[in-house]
Amino acid sequence: MQAEELLKIVQDVLEERKGQNITTLDVRGKTSFTDFMVVVTGTSDRHLKSLCEYIMEKVKEQGFKPLGVEGDLGSDWVLLDLGDVIVHAMTAQARGFYQLEKLWSVDHPKVAEQEAG
Repeated sequence: MQAEELLKIVQDVLEERKGQNITTLDVRGKTSFTDFMVVVTGTSDRHLKSLCEYIMEKVKEQGFKPLGVEGDLGSDWVLLDLGDVIVHAMTAQARGFYQLEKLWSVDHPKVAEQEAG
């Protein structure tokens, strides 16, 4: 399955299951371990877990095997690793604290200088 197809399944499930503030980060060229990161806010720890469970169910129906999931009930962050797509399902509080979008959207000048030098 192509990364874009996998991403579309993830986005569709998150919208269908009422994920909030869905943000897709294209990290191709920024990291070698994935192509896309999807960050979504859930209303509770149970909502976070169920969002990831529904995604796993949908991709398995398409013959794709998820690589892993981290976080459980009681967690404010559940990570679903699909290889080319990584889903970060977070509570609003955790999302505000970690600010993953900001982390991955900023070019780090010191890193660029080290690579150039």
